[in-house]
Amino acid sequence: MAKYFITGIGTGIGKTLISAVLTEKLKADYWKPIQSGDLDTSDSITIHSLVSNTQTVIHPESYRLTQPLSPHLSARLDGIEIDLNKINMPLTNNDLIVEGAGGLMVPLNEKELIIDLIKKLNIEVILVSQNYLGSINHTLLSVNLLKQYEIPIKGIIFNGDENVETERYIQQYAKIKKLGIIPNFSNIDKEKVKAAGQNLYI
Repeated sequence: MAKYFITGIGTGIGKTLISAVLTEKLKADYWKPIQSGDLDTSDSITIHSLVSNTQTVIHPESYRLTQPLSPHLSARLDGIEIDLNKINMPLTNNDLIVEGAGGLMVPLNEKELIIDLIKKLNIEVILVSQNYLGSINHTLLSVNLLKQYEIPIKGIIFNGDENVETERYIQQYAKIKKLGIIPNFSNIDKEKVKAAGQNLYI
């Protein structure tokens, strides 16, 4: 079964929306290993509210941190330390969408980052980008880091307004596949998430 880790070129880039669209499109399971912030409005709860198929199972987080901060600091304030050895892929016979926290260099503890978690889980990455001034730099840095760690990249999804030149340059330089673009949405709901999947080629 296919397993994809959804990461972004930064925070607030649209990973949860893209995760919802992919989860619905593939009728996949969903897993957020580390949730940091308001647990009453967690990403797992958001995914549950946006997915309409009956096959998806939302697996519990390995770490549920209460502060809306970097995971390493949120964990410290909660009196714990994130241990990658305690983060194990859920057992499933279904495809699986795994959503990260922030970007690749987000710290999980004093020594390890999100990219170290991806390497441990040993699954393909789907990179979420967004077109803004500076996004070429942020996207290419993320791609280069993934390649440095020898982490396979399934492709890139652009979230938001299209910029043909930016997307062209990123593709030709990074040599990664464009899986699609998800336009800006207002008032996201299940029907929009389901329809958005038609824009993705995976």
